Amino acid sequence: MQTLHPDMPAIQEAQKLAYTGTTIAEQRAAWSAYTAALAAPRAAGLSVEDRVLTTLGHAVPVRIYRPAGASEAASCILYMHGGGFMKGDLDSSDPVAWGFSHQTGAVVVSIDYRLTPEHPFPAAFDDCRHVLAHVAEHAGAFGVDVRRIALAGDSAGAHLAASLALAAREMGGPATAAQALVYPCLGSDLSLPSFRENATGFGLTTSAMGAYMEMLLPRGWRSETSPLARPFLAADLTGLPPTMVHTAGLDPLRDEGRAFAARLAQAGTDVVYREARGMIHGFMRARFTGVGARAEYAAICEFLRDRLKS
Repeated sequence: MQTLHPDMPAIQEAQKLAYTGTTIAEQRAAWSAYTAALAAPRAAGLSVEDRVLTTLGHAVPVRIYRPAGASEAASCILYMHGGGFMKGDLDSSDPVAWGFSHQTGAVVVSIDYRLTPEHPFPAAFDDCRHVLAHVAEHAGAFGVDVRRIALAGDSAGAHLAASLALAAREMGGPATAAQALVYPCLGSDLSLPSFRENATGFGLTTSAMGAYMEMLLPRGWRSETSPLARPFLAADLTGLPPTMVHTAGLDPLRDEGRAFAARLAQAGTDVVYREARGMIHGFMRARFTGVGARAEYAAICEFLRDRLKS
């Protein structure tokens, strides 16, 4: 068993706010309180704009971050937030999103996709897929280089990023330059060792992960075999963009990420695997208070920055 990293108690204290409430509305409010407790003011020099993109008749809110001095053909990161598919919004994900823009120099488009249980699969996937297509098609209007669009997501957002990369390969585009999957939920059957070793005591629990998957795939999620619904089940991982898989050592989801990264490497993908030893699910949110967490976050930004160079 790994020893808890000294940066993690700050998250654990804030998580006392996160995992409360019985109704969906109460749980979402608790998540917002948790994320606000760990937030910090945006870095200077970023311009931030909220837009609503209408794709296939459905309106998807997005928040666009542009660093000062960015060119009219800047690199771009599509960011998908975590929250178990049923929590989170543009405000709760703001500290992660603006940090990516600030530290990579890329334009970041943060996506406020539809949430479960009101909107099960494929609603969130469809929202993100259509935003990707819209940004690629209108790259000039967004001031980004269509050849340098990356995907990034944490937890449920990493699930969406992985699904988008698979879909883009199958559908012949839009092409993406890289993907960063941070403590990813990928849709295994929860039988890997970390689901037992880290089942409780570190924020996200194995039972909660099962409940989130049941809301995402309410018709029996373990019987769902589509890799777009459960990327872990994808039989073919060839032809995917350079990928970073970044796990937390004390996380039920750790071994999903480990296994997925190994399979990506076996398929010939340019893959970087990094494990934040002694850290828990959500460690990016400790970067404002902890040196170690700040270094882990910086490693993600470095990967994205390097893969998005012109």
